[in-house]
Amino acid sequence: MPEPIDESTLLDHDADGIKELDNNLPRWWLWLFYITIIFSAGYLWWFYLSGFGSSSQLRFERAAYEAHLARRDRLLLASARADIFAEPSTDPDVLARGRGVYLANCAACHTETGAGQIGPNLTDNYFIHGPTYADTVRVIQYGVVEKGMIAWKNQLRPDDIQAVASYVYSLRGTNPPNPKAPEGVEHPL
Repeated sequence: MPEPIDESTLLDHDADGIKELDNNLPRWWLWLFYITIIFSAGYLWWFYLSGFGSSSQLRFERAAYEAHLARRDRLLLASARADIFAEPSTDPDVLARGRGVYLANCAACHTETGAGQIGPNLTDNYFIHGPTYADTVRVIQYGVVEKGMIAWKNQLRPDDIQAVASYVYSLRGTNPPNPKAPEGVEHPL
């Protein structure tokens, strides 16, 4: 059986015949409300007024700035390393390292001598993607997906790319046995 209603707790207005009671809020709810107010005042002071904490906007700006610095450092490193891609190396140690990388990664398609098998002949003066050393570096770095040549920029370090490109460049003009038929456009060596 419902408790009898104390008439002093009824408010003067009603909605659709329902009368509203003026009940006190539970103590736990009031304390939670007060704690929330105190927390918000402390939060405002800590993150926005005191300078001790960092707001989400400041953290976002800091992360964006750090990403900018990382991007700048990568670009500076790339431009500093651009000189190693300017022309092929003739250093015997670099060519030996390039030969090792070539035999491990490239010989399956281009044969050990560069005569070409699945991939094109690297020893003649016919070129599919350009005759310059920079073209050779570009093809090694970015690959030619439609021809089956994968991009090696994520598997090889820049020094190894430079070494293998220099080695491939040194194969030009050699006459290996059983070379693959010429492909591409003829350019004088």
